[in-house]
Amino acid sequence: MTFRKVNIAILVLAIVIFLLVLHHNLLGLSDFLKRDVADSSPLGLQPIDFIPEAPQRLTDERNDQEIPVVITASDDRLGGVIAAMNSIYHNTKSNVVFHIVTLNGTVDHLRAWLSKTALKKVKYRILDFDPHVLEGKVKVESEQADSIKPLTFARFYLPMFVPHAEKAIYMDDDVIVQDDILELHNTPLKPGHAAAFADDCDSTTNKFAIRGAGNQYNYIGFLDYKKQTIRKLAMKASTCSFNPGIIVANLTEWKLQNITKQLEKWMTLNVEEELYSRTLAGSIATPPLLIVFYKQHSNIDPMWNVRHLGSRTGKRYSPQFVKAAKLLHWNGHFKPWGRTASYADVWEKWYIPDPTGKFNLIRRHSEIYESK
Repeated sequence: MTFRKVNIAILVLAIVIFLLVLHHNLLGLSDFLKRDVADSSPLGLQPIDFIPEAPQRLTDERNDQEIPVVITASDDRLGGVIAAMNSIYHNTKSNVVFHIVTLNGTVDHLRAWLSKTALKKVKYRILDFDPHVLEGKVKVESEQADSIKPLTFARFYLPMFVPHAEKAIYMDDDVIVQDDILELHNTPLKPGHAAAFADDCDSTTNKFAIRGAGNQYNYIGFLDYKKQTIRKLAMKASTCSFNPGIIVANLTEWKLQNITKQLEKWMTLNVEEELYSRTLAGSIATPPLLIVFYKQHSNIDPMWNVRHLGSRTGKRYSPQFVKAAKLLHWNGHFKPWGRTASYADVWEKWYIPDPTGKFNLIRRHSEIYESK
């Protein structure tokens, strides 16, 4: 009788252990499914490609802190993206992950360029941007149709691209980095500030700026102060504007303050009331940012956004100044992959030729390396 009781006890114990193991495995499966669902992004921003692990040798050399860098990639400017990524990757030991936002037609070209060159070792994620999210938010005049690109507004949706990050960097595709991106990532943001920008009146680039039509170094150059909606905001027209080509974002604050919804609100109002300045020249993404972040943003070190290299102003920079810059920005009409940009030779050091042969630099022999 005693042996029977012992056998029953052993059987009950085995059943209990089995049930505990089964319960643990079911919980693990539930967590996995939750993570899988959470990884899909709203608004059509779906991950297409991701390289999650760097080679072991590379991991040993680089710091553990992950730095998310968001950059857009359109097919006609893809060489710029490649040069920017290459310059960042080779000037840091930090664990940089590139979140490349693009349109479906560019994906195969981008993947081929990354996988068949030295950039095959970088960590990246490719995201497809759905232009339909902009319906009713962008007014396209017939004469502006070619200059307005959906990816211009991708920066408004930063938390969608890196939903689990607390901080991220956004940068335009017409830049190169000459210092450790970790320093830019560590830019301090004041409490309550969701983003940091480089002011257009900063002491570094302001002395070189050419004052032209539109006064695009202060608010009146971007917004129509004749409109009642703008006047009601009580923003001083002489307030210095900022350049949104480089953004250091506190994504926790961005989400708490619903920055994306605020930006979309002003985009929609502009469609209805035409609130942007009539002298606005190509900076159509800037006005909503100026309104939402009026006196509510932190500052980036000016040397981390040395701009105007894509305009006549860039020709005024000395080679010593360009060499000392931590980030060079060819904002303006002339791009370094074209034939007349200032200091195109500096940019070209980081350019990796397209293995598919689809993208080619535009150069004329007499204009190569023009850097007056």
